[in-house]
Amino acid sequence: MQNVDAAGLGIGDDYPARIMGVLNVSAESPYDPSVFSDPGEAAAYVDTELIDEGADIVDVGLESANKKFDVLSAEGELDRLDTAVETLESVSGDAVFSIETRYHEVAEAALDAGFDMVNDICGFADPEMPRVCEEYDVAVAKMASPPDLERPGAIEDVDDIYDALALNGLTDKTILDPAFGGWSEAKALADDRETFERLREFRAYGQPLLVSINRKNFLRELAGRSTEAALPVSLAATAMAVERGAHVVRTHDVAETRDAAIVGDRFTRERVDDPEAGVEELDVTTAREAARHLDRIGAEGDPEAAVSRVFALAGLSDGERAALGSLVATHPGVGLAGGTERTLVFGSVASLRSLADDADNDALRDRLAVVRGALG
Repeated sequence: MQNVDAAGLGIGDDYPARIMGVLNVSAESPYDPSVFSDPGEAAAYVDTELIDEGADIVDVGLESANKKFDVLSAEGELDRLDTAVETLESVSGDAVFSIETRYHEVAEAALDAGFDMVNDICGFADPEMPRVCEEYDVAVAKMASPPDLERPGAIEDVDDIYDALALNGLTDKTILDPAFGGWSEAKALADDRETFERLREFRAYGQPLLVSINRKNFLRELAGRSTEAALPVSLAATAMAVERGAHVVRTHDVAETRDAAIVGDRFTRERVDDPEAGVEELDVTTAREAARHLDRIGAEGDPEAAVSRVFALAGLSDGERAALGSLVATHPGVGLAGGTERTLVFGSVASLRSLADDADNDALRDRLAVVRGALG
């Protein structure tokens, strides 16, 4: 996993999860507490409600990306940039300042004016964006999107999100965002939940991950909460996202999200990464995650051989245990342990599937058919 330096702020597996607070200078943005048109008031909000509460990064939005609103042109965003720049100049606290935009012209103007990084909500749909970010040597968050500057995040099939993140390449300082939220009418809440379940897949690019899940509909629906009452579900998901590999969490609820991220960090599995020895442990829990890593390095292999599963079989008769032992002996990739009450069968997905398919004892075949069904 490659770490990214964002104006001196380390982002990646070697660092704690970073908190990205949000400031909007767009009147149409839906979250009123974060919306300001006066630079002095905006700066006070940034200092007291974002930086003092624990924000490492302040993401400044010039327009709402809500699909209900017309898209501003680059010129329209540039007209609002002065307010953002004046705010930055008035802030007394220390944070990395990110400009949220889809246009390379706006990114370049903001970086010239003192911004530290870019949050590209259209994922390099503007093909000049990676060039600008590389020339300025800045970190850039890249949200999965179609190759269309007017449709940020509107990936309608979860299987297409991974490939969309590669649009127009990656810089050495790219942070990937799989785009949670209702970016298109065809994207259902179940799609966001599936994306969240598959979050580890996006680690296969070897770049840090950003998630923006704060009070999102796909979480609110689970608990039956309104936006105002959805903070607890957001915090639960934040801890889970960090444990699954997220490195930056974008939020309006900075202090609370910071605490949830600390919990997620504390209980994240240790991933060995020794560059001197050339050894990195990959965070792989499913065959699909393993397949992503194989694809990225252009290697052939069975991804199901990279993932282990363990099943406990209860109530086996002596004859069934003997039959199972004989069957396991012919499948080198499967292990067997246990006694009369419970027997553990473990191995790779591929080897366990083969074991189940080869069972010829009727009672054992029924048990292993359940195992086979669980393996997919």
